[in-house]
Amino acid sequence: MLYPLTFETIFKDKIWGGQKIHTILGKDFPTGPDGPLPNCGETWEVSDVEGNVSVVKEGGLQGKSLRELVEQYKGELVGEHVFEKYGTRFPLLVKFIDANDDLSIQVHPNDELAEKRGSGYGKTEMWYIMQADEGAKLNSGFNREVTKDEYVKAVADNTIQDLLNIEPAKPGDVFFLPAGRVHYIGKGLLLAEIQQTSDTTYRIYDFDRVDQTTGQKRELHTDLAVDAIDYHHYDQYKTEYPKEINRSVNTVTSDYFVTNVLNFDQEVMHDYTHLDSFVILICVDGALTIQAEGGYNVPLKMGQCALLPASTTSVTLVPDGAMTVLETYVP
Repeated sequence: MLYPLTFETIFKDKIWGGQKIHTILGKDFPTGPDGPLPNCGETWEVSDVEGNVSVVKEGGLQGKSLRELVEQYKGELVGEHVFEKYGTRFPLLVKFIDANDDLSIQVHPNDELAEKRGSGYGKTEMWYIMQADEGAKLNSGFNREVTKDEYVKAVADNTIQDLLNIEPAKPGDVFFLPAGRVHYIGKGLLLAEIQQTSDTTYRIYDFDRVDQTTGQKRELHTDLAVDAIDYHHYDQYKTEYPKEINRSVNTVTSDYFVTNVLNFDQEVMHDYTHLDSFVILICVDGALTIQAEGGYNVPLKMGQCALLPASTTSVTLVPDGAMTVLETYVP
């Protein structure tokens, strides 16, 4: 029988990573041949990216990979329409990201361009800000309408930053980033990221950083980025949503995922009989216990998540004080 699944964390050492994955989310960095990781930029919590496939942490399916489970359980795990659309490829990737420095200015292709270039799927994503140092900022999109020629010149002149829309960021903020939107996460931010299962990134500018290990600057993909970018300017880049208690509030509805924010301080039952999709619950503040059919109790705290199989008809969420959870699934 399927049950709420938790997975072993996949740690990613990054040039811009810090200590918050450990100090705030309570995750111990793994030890390699040279000792523990000095820092950590990302953890991948639910992943079917080649070479980084999640493995079940607990219960009767412990040690099984997410890919094995999709192959075995098909629509029972992911939802019949999800399996019909994506086959044995699990469609979403969930991460936590600690930016101890600015990430690179980058863009992701859409499905059509990614397929044309032989890199699988595109990458639409969203960010939920979990913690922010004072004055922390991020980039989403351009600050005015930009032509392709203007963009190319700005990259060549090293003035690309003059074109970027910069937003202050604080806990609870949501940013939706469709494929094609230029963006970067700014120094001092800890966030949850939900995205399509893809690791295709075109790096546009990396602030002239040098990798201490190699002594080299990281590779840029400025030519590949040109045709991937959406050059339009938009009035609103941050996703506004009502901050309500004890009610599920929708923040993002896209072709790839729907995400609701749940701020709760009392027990609540969630009915999923209408949903033909798995659900991922991501704890972004506080702690709770998921009570599911079959007598399963899954505790989650900030920085942890659980995958509810599509066969789950309902769960009861029991908060330990006030908690915030992201609920995401395929529409």
